Amino acid sequence: MRRQWRKSTRSSAGGPECVEIALDRDAAGVRDSKNRTGGELGFGFTQWSRFVRTAKNGVLDRP
Repeated sequence: MRRQWRKSTRSSAGGPECVEIALDRDAAGVRDSKNRTGGELGFGFTQWSRFVRTAKNGVLDRP
């Protein structure tokens, strides 16, 4: 089955910082939306969920 990739709704058209994510039951894949054949990073679903929760809480924001 092909992965269904999606880009954040917060990404601007042609913006310099675009990534896409594909989720399935056990894993998450992340890739550069402007270089889709350049490979992807893979994460277990638990690790991805922790990252998203941390990012939403602002822990990763620059000072």
